[in-house]
Amino acid sequence: MQNQNDERIAPIKLALGMGIVGTVGAFGVEAQVDPITLVFWRCVFGTAFMLAWCLLYRLLPDKSLSLKTLGWSAVAGTCLGLSWVAFFAGIEMTSIATATIVMHVQPFFVMVLGVLFLKETMSRDQFVWLAVAFVGLVFASGTESIQGSADRTWIVGVGITILGALCYAGTAVVGKRLDTQRPEITALCQNAVGILIFAPFIQLGQVITPASWGWLLGIGVIHSGFAWVIIYSAYPKVSIPLIAVLSFVYPLVAITIDWALYGHPLALGQAFGMTLIVLSTLGVRLKWSVWPNSISQRGGIQPAGKRGAGDWK
Repeated sequence: MQNQNDERIAPIKLALGMGIVGTVGAFGVEAQVDPITLVFWRCVFGTAFMLAWCLLYRLLPDKSLSLKTLGWSAVAGTCLGLSWVAFFAGIEMTSIATATIVMHVQPFFVMVLGVLFLKETMSRDQFVWLAVAFVGLVFASGTESIQGSADRTWIVGVGITILGALCYAGTAVVGKRLDTQRPEITALCQNAVGILIFAPFIQLGQVITPASWGWLLGIGVIHSGFAWVIIYSAYPKVSIPLIAVLSFVYPLVAITIDWALYGHPLALGQAFGMTLIVLSTLGVRLKWSVWPNSISQRGGIQPAGKRGAGDWK
């Protein structure tokens, strides 16, 4: 009975976690600090939360920790921290909705990096969905809907966010080498690495208002701690198709907040681009076939029985 209850509650937990993560952009805007300072304190408070969580549930000391896993955790943490900085910098130059949508092409970067560095393969269907996603990215960037002096800043912001998505994809690819390590420990290590990376670049004596400290504490504890625990506790009990659908709660919440609180509605072209990205993501995750079965079987690039680059979690 307990297992059945968990399976019923898990989708609700996942949707709640994704919804919470969808507010991260607003927290970043309200904190009113530069992106590097923001990510540094996010890592500080996130590390404190995850350390307390791991100690509370007796996950430390962890016998799976080794110099090798710590090394890979450091690489993954570096990529993650850089992706966060790029994301918040992208928000400053564009909008919460635009940066969030652009970041959502990162699963397709995972596919490409998997092919290039992990010798994974890509089927014809996956290649088509990849192409559709990047067409969607062009529209979702919103560059066709802005005019005047804002063009340069907006385009640079989109470019920085794309680099952030690439860094986030690097975190996922490196994370495949940490599949034997508990995810809580991996998150703790990644947050701790972020502190070490960004500490030399911040001014510890800078004036931060009490309100900003509240937003910084929230983004560390809520988004790098509480939401993360909810999402990853729900993943094992939720089917892949449902995960694929519920993952879009995040951008929908971000887009709604950007429109309702900051007056940034999506342009028609951006909405079209977001639709293409959603369809292509679902197409890869749910393994929708673009080609007739006979053609796919004769011409598929991916051998049977081998996991493709698009089978991320």
